[in-house]
Amino acid sequence: MIVLTTERLELRQYTLHDAPFVLELLNTPDWMANIGDRGIRTIEDAENYIEEKYLTQYAELGFGSYVSLLKGTDTIVGTCGLYKRPDLDHCDIGFALLPKYEKKGYAYESANALMHYARTELGMDTIYGITLPTNTASRNLLKKLGLNEIDTVKIEGDDAELLLYSS
Repeated sequence: MIVLTTERLELRQYTLHDAPFVLELLNTPDWMANIGDRGIRTIEDAENYIEEKYLTQYAELGFGSYVSLLKGTDTIVGTCGLYKRPDLDHCDIGFALLPKYEKKGYAYESANALMHYARTELGMDTIYGITLPTNTASRNLLKKLGLNEIDTVKIEGDDAELLLYSS
């Protein structure tokens, strides 16, 4: 189901058919370095991840993480989503691209549209962003989206101290 359309992209809900993409994305060097190893090594692992992380959140909250595709095609460039974490008072926005689609403005385009959707359709006044201090690309994108660094935070299941941004 397509949730958002931008000039160049469509954002749609994940399905189990997206397992090959999830397997590829979660094992890219940038994902491993900046988000962490999620232990996804097989298509079955990826299907379970989609079920537990994405489909469950759609059912519980009505929103979540979305596949970003080139408009009018089946070409997946990345992911962009809103995440409700137990450790945070507000949802945070997250994004990641396959390496060959980086530096083309797709992350900003999808995240900017999702921020607008979150405010106008979901009624979210405050949206967080979290990232490692060393992830310069994410830090720059969060700033470009209008989020400001406000604190540091640790998320359940992750030992790293993350920078917390807020709209």
